[in-house]
Amino acid sequence: MAVDSHLVVLDHPAVADRLARIRDKETPMAVFRELVVQVGTFLAYEATRNLPMRDERVETPLTDTAVKRIVARPVVAPILRAGLGLLPGFLQVVDDAIVAHLGFYRDPQSLRAVPYYANVPPDLGDRRVFLLDPMLATGNSGVAALDELAERGARDITFICLIAAPEGIRNVRGAHPHVRVVTCAVDRGLNDHGYIVPGLGDAGDRMFGSLTSVPAAVRSKA
Repeated sequence: MAVDSHLVVLDHPAVADRLARIRDKETPMAVFRELVVQVGTFLAYEATRNLPMRDERVETPLTDTAVKRIVARPVVAPILRAGLGLLPGFLQVVDDAIVAHLGFYRDPQSLRAVPYYANVPPDLGDRRVFLLDPMLATGNSGVAALDELAERGARDITFICLIAAPEGIRNVRGAHPHVRVVTCAVDRGLNDHGYIVPGLGDAGDRMFGSLTSVPAAVRSKA
C-alpha cells in the first residue's frame, strides 16, 4: 500500500485483479457492477481504519467482557450517479453509516461540475465524512462536492475512488488540502475530453447502462 499524508493507494493482489477486470471493456455490465461493489469494500475497509472508538462492556453468553464500538456513525456521500456503485461496499464495512446524496453532472463543453441535487445533514462538524465517486478525473465535481460538505461544517473528509488522475488529485489538494484520497490506482492523466487514461471509460454508463449523467429535466431545457 502506497501512502503519503493525504494519498493512500491500495496495493493488494485481490484489488489489482478486480481492477483489471473492471478496466476490461469486455466485462459485462452486471459483472462490472459487482466488481465495483467488491472493490468498494476494500476501499472502505482502508478508508475507515482510523475511525474513533469507545470502550463498552457487553454480556456474552458466557461472561461480561470489554469491547470497542465506533464512537459516532460516519456520513457517506456518493456523488450521483456513479458514486452509488461504491455505496453497497462501504455499507458492508460500516453498516449503520448515515447516507447523504450529492448530484452533479459534467458540462461537456466546459467540464464544469453543475449541481442539481443535495440531501446532506445540515451539520457535519462532528462527523467523519466519506465522499464516493469511482473516478477522480478533472476533480471539478469532487471539489464542488467537497465545497458543499465544507459549507455544512465537515472538517474530516476522505475521498474514495477507484482510479485517480494526477490532475484531479492536484485540483482537490489545491481547493481542500486536508482531504485524504483513498484509491486503487493513479493513472497516467487525462485526454482532451477530460477522461482518465488508461482509465475504464465512463463508470456510470458501464454500471447502469445509461448513456448520460445529465438529468432529464436539464436535457429537456437544452
